[in-house]
Amino acid sequence: MIPVSPAPEPADFDSTVRQPGLRLIAEKIGEKPIRSRKKGKPFKKLAGVDARDKIPADEFKDYWREAIDDMLIAYNRICAYSCFRIHRVTGAASVDHMAPKSRRWDQVYEWSNYRLASSRMNARKNNFEDILDPFEIENGWFQLADFGFAVCANPELNQDMTKRVKATILRLNLNDEHHLTQREDDIDSYVSGDWSWQELVKQSPFVARELLRQGRLRPEDSTVASAMFPCV
Repeated sequence: MIPVSPAPEPADFDSTVRQPGLRLIAEKIGEKPIRSRKKGKPFKKLAGVDARDKIPADEFKDYWREAIDDMLIAYNRICAYSCFRIHRVTGAASVDHMAPKSRRWDQVYEWSNYRLASSRMNARKNNFEDILDPFEIENGWFQLADFGFAVCANPELNQDMTKRVKATILRLNLNDEHHLTQREDDIDSYVSGDWSWQELVKQSPFVARELLRQGRLRPEDSTVASAMFPCV
């Protein structure tokens, strides 16, 4: 994982995601929405549910899917957890709720709670809350091992942060066969000359940063890479 800078909320997010979501929440508990419905029938009140924090997670309609295209553009199609590009044909982009829907009804329809994720990584994160937030981590907390293709914790981290980084790696299974092979393939594509430095950054930014840190870039790429990632 690498730090991800939060993107500004899209201009139409309030009308396409937030307001429909808040209207659903109000109707599900039998309240009148602040903004009246212009079309369609109201959602039925849930039996025995009279508070927003009692709404089951599966009762929230997936209005957040309206934000996927904006997220793909804002975050350059990079999965926040695997740090690999989500491809149009073979990839499946999804919206992950950093704060789970089952615990934070007030964040279900908020742009700031959304993380772009491949469907596989979204499923692995699930409702777990022991995973570090890509919006809050710092450069270098996650590193590529000097030998092999595994992700590991920076040995200079304190004991508590090392534990949290390792827990995130384990929970997301960042060192499974698929991830190891993908990192190996991406490194080979760059080292062999099939990919330029810019293409490596586009496809696999974590690997790109780590090759820079480890001093494994082609000589002609070192200057531009250091300028692109001055904190590495």
